[in-house]
Amino acid sequence: MKTLHMYPSSINDRFLDEAVECLKDGGVIIYPTDSLYALGCDALNNSAIEKLCKVKGINPQKQTLSVVCDGLSMASEYAKIDNEAFRILRRNLPGAFTFILPASTRLPKVFKGRKAVGIRVPDNSIAVAIAERLGNPILSTSAHSEGDELTDPQMLVDEYMGVASLLIDGGECEGRVSTVVDITDSYSPEIIREGKGELQ
Repeated sequence: MKTLHMYPSSINDRFLDEAVECLKDGGVIIYPTDSLYALGCDALNNSAIEKLCKVKGINPQKQTLSVVCDGLSMASEYAKIDNEAFRILRRNLPGAFTFILPASTRLPKVFKGRKAVGIRVPDNSIAVAIAERLGNPILSTSAHSEGDELTDPQMLVDEYMGVASLLIDGGECEGRVSTVVDITDSYSPEIIREGKGELQ
């Protein structure tokens, strides 16, 4: 697994291109967010999604899949966001939240039959820059091992060797999960999982 050292305060343009090229080729990358490191692939590439779900033991028919977007404009293409949901998102993003929203029809076939999608806009310039350069969301899942949150990039290399092609080492992360909020009914938000984000 190739490791690229890049920090939120100094985005390396060449490394960014390399990460995006890997995603476009159907690869899996590990990258930092504002909560944990994440495993990610191109959210519009079915074979890459199936590979990532298999590795993580995720059943896309039963579990809500989450995508990282570069902002609300991109999010609105892949989720149905009404006025109240937009107000909630605008108050809390970017931030350590996963908002569950009704899925739009623009998501690939692996999402078919799924009524909801998790939307993330992390407060991490690396994650946002990757999604922006890719031009569409990154399907993402937290990188962890047997319930342990892996905060040290070297541990991630050991755990996911042979799975991910690339690690963007942005230093040690805090190690707290994002807060998951269901706003499929935007007038009755429901916190599904308490995490780093404090809902405004």
